[in-house]
Amino acid sequence: MIILTGPRTVGKSTLLTALAEDLERPILDLDRPDARRAAIEDPSFMVSGPGPVLIDEFQHVPELLDAIKAELNKGMSPGRFVLTGSTRYTLLPQAAQSLTGRAHVINVLPLSQGELDGRAERFVHQLFTNPASLISRTASSTSRADYIERILAGGYPAMLQRQSLRARTSWYNDYINLVVMRDVLEISQVRQRDALPRLLRQLAAQTGQVLNIVKAGQSIGIESSSASRYATLLEAVFMTHRLPAWGKTLNSRVGSLPKIHMVDSGLAAWLLGLSAAKVNSRDPGALTEFGHVVETFAAGEILKQISWSDELITASHFRTRDGDEVDIVLETWDGRVAGIEIKAGSKVRDTDLRGLRTLRELLGERFIGGVVLNLGDLSYQFEEKLIIAPLDRLWR
Repeated sequence: MIILTGPRTVGKSTLLTALAEDLERPILDLDRPDARRAAIEDPSFMVSGPGPVLIDEFQHVPELLDAIKAELNKGMSPGRFVLTGSTRYTLLPQAAQSLTGRAHVINVLPLSQGELDGRAERFVHQLFTNPASLISRTASSTSRADYIERILAGGYPAMLQRQSLRARTSWYNDYINLVVMRDVLEISQVRQRDALPRLLRQLAAQTGQVLNIVKAGQSIGIESSSASRYATLLEAVFMTHRLPAWGKTLNSRVGSLPKIHMVDSGLAAWLLGLSAAKVNSRDPGALTEFGHVVETFAAGEILKQISWSDELITASHFRTRDGDEVDIVLETWDGRVAGIEIKAGSKVRDTDLRGLRTLRELLGERFIGGVVLNLGDLSYQFEEKLIIAPLDRLWR
């Protein structure tokens, strides 16, 4: 059984439609009210018969998962079901209870920069197999203006088709209303509905930073317990992503706070009211916000590459009591670790490598290498296992 999950409008339904045409199979589209009613009234019938059974937006009728489990109990046939959903599968109670160990979940995220450029991205693969291959004698041709345009645009396909500010504002407003005010309310009762979009903006203000849910709740006048629950719901519908703290052992991670990232850098920038004009104005507040959005952009690109990697790789962040930190720590199933630091400037200072050095000393041979990505144009070896590279090495 395959489950494709990810934000709305990133292409899950398009992919399912292409599969349906190739297999000459119908799609049960649960975004349609009539299909939803039929699935609620007789879920067993809707998932019976020869496969593959193709279901779009399965989260609308989670009762279908129990019916699918009953079908799978009759006989495990690979690829019997292909489902798409705009709610994180692991955060649906019915999913955890019904299909643990029986579903292969694939995250379908907003378009990557490589997809937009028609390039195959190999940054994560190179980092673990041959970090030195990230160094090039040729300077990057990506200008600061190009970076700003890419980062503020993000990767939602439908949004990228809109050129004017008015059209993009309309799209984001409609998107947030659809996801926050409909999809969230469908999976859980929310007493303070108007708090959801306001909390989303507070979380956007923390993107690329350690999550402070108490502060976010206080900013909009709700209790921290409600803010925590609502934040989980916003993560469930792919508005945000939490990057857990890294530690050498499970015990060392307990109590460590995650970083929060918006799922798309364009959405983060829009929620913050961040434009190219503001970034170029050199206003200190706008530059600080842009720095956090740059980190969110890079984290998103890396998470996309992890999602299609042949290796099992986890992503987290590293922070010590002394203030040393690494923005993204990648670890393979066999314990190899790489670190990535992201800078929104074009110059890298010696102090920018403190966290990577700490990680290198802590891990010894397990540490494969570290990279400081920045908006400059040169790539070079800074010292043992530490490389400086342009941000566009993520996709070029």
